[in-house]
Amino acid sequence: MLNIFARASVSRVTDPIGERLVRLGMTPNAMTVFGTAGAVGFALWLFPTGHLLAGTLTVWGFVMLDLLDGAMARARGGGTKFGAVLDSTCDRIADGALLAAIAWYAFEVDESPALATAALICLVLGQVISYVKARAEAAGLTANVGLVERAERLIVALVGTGLTGFGVPYAVDVALWLLVAGSVVTVVQRLVAVRQSADGQADTATPTPEAGE
Repeated sequence: MLNIFARASVSRVTDPIGERLVRLGMTPNAMTVFGTAGAVGFALWLFPTGHLLAGTLTVWGFVMLDLLDGAMARARGGGTKFGAVLDSTCDRIADGALLAAIAWYAFEVDESPALATAALICLVLGQVISYVKARAEAAGLTANVGLVERAERLIVALVGTGLTGFGVPYAVDVALWLLVAGSVVTVVQRLVAVRQSADGQADTATPTPEAGE
């Protein structure tokens, strides 16, 4: 959902950093793995022990490294197919770890089955949202729509945990249930977009001549 202007603004900041990291000998794939490992490790360590503010800040910091691997790829003249697959895979791992850690916190610290349920629903829907787009593209269709894509999911979830860490009551609960609603809308949006894309291809397909013509 974040528009192209926002992404262009971010690129103006990250591209010089990416160029510097490439000159130092780092690779985009190494940055992808490093950022994912840090996000997963700190999420599973800090959230289940009730350190929501520290968890929010550290996980957010490592997630931001995901912006640098793209900048580094551009500095090297473009990414590779393996790098794209690795990046998407690591994104799914990091997202799953974050929401699993929040669910763990809900069970162990907050003792809130409702919050844990919201976290687990968000975890599943987040994977489905990404899968619909990937499967559509593999079939030659498009699904480039969505109320809450990965950036929005991370922002909403981490704002909720951060505010709860600051002592705002029920902030993470409200954030995750809003995210559940937005994720359901996004799944529907993408399925509708895939259907429209498929119908559009069917309409423009060349009719097959009947036998004897």
